[in-house]
Amino acid sequence: MYSIFLGILQGATEFLPISSSGHLVLAEHYLGLKEAGLPFDVALHMGTLTAILIYFRRDFLAMFLSLIKGKGSGKDSDFNRKLFLYICLATIPGVFAGLLFGKAAETTLRSPLVIAGTLSGAGLLLLLSERAGRRNRDFKSLTLADALIIGFSQAFAIVPGVSRSGITMATGLFRGMNRMAVARFSFLLSAPIIFGAGVYNIPKIMEQGMKGGQLGIYLSGFLSAAVSGYFVIAFLLRFVQTRSLDIFAYYRFILAAIVVAALILK
Repeated sequence: MYSIFLGILQGATEFLPISSSGHLVLAEHYLGLKEAGLPFDVALHMGTLTAILIYFRRDFLAMFLSLIKGKGSGKDSDFNRKLFLYICLATIPGVFAGLLFGKAAETTLRSPLVIAGTLSGAGLLLLLSERAGRRNRDFKSLTLADALIIGFSQAFAIVPGVSRSGITMATGLFRGMNRMAVARFSFLLSAPIIFGAGVYNIPKIMEQGMKGGQLGIYLSGFLSAAVSGYFVIAFLLRFVQTRSLDIFAYYRFILAAIVVAALILK
């Protein structure tokens, strides 16, 4: 049950703009839920990656085929080839942020007070983006400048509580893109960064070794993260068609206030 709960928590909060890392830190701090180790953490992230790959399988297949066909094979193919390039370039800032500040994000930036600050700060950005963005550009209007700016914003998500999906969607809204477009690009952009983080940790896992008899725990965490992540992606893409992201900003404010109250009353 422990692994399934953490898998569902990871799958839900990874894609909703409320921060998966922030929720896992708070769950560990206040509910006494201890991390099950690096292999389990990687299993959870591979579960969310699987959800992305399955839900957006047509997009990834279209990008792959466009690379094979080459230039001049049609407007859709040309856009899909550019989209592949955009995703690759937009991933670079997040990679450098992980290499430079990953250790700090795993240690000094994991306090409840930091989480409260990042939850409320990123929540304010969500509110402002909903009001400042024109939201009149669709997915096909995505440019290299959009991709790079959204990619740079993704780098800030290394800080727990910021939320990768939250910061990238807010940035896309500020760029005038509609909610559906920014949510779709945000999810597609998450695939290489999640995959890269998993591959980066493989040497550490091999060095530490995997505990015997833990396969069932890893598998249940992986499956629960994948299933919950898939349904949360589907939910959010339907949600943003008719509703704003304000509710997630308000949720962040409430959670931040609860954390601060808990710290004061401690």
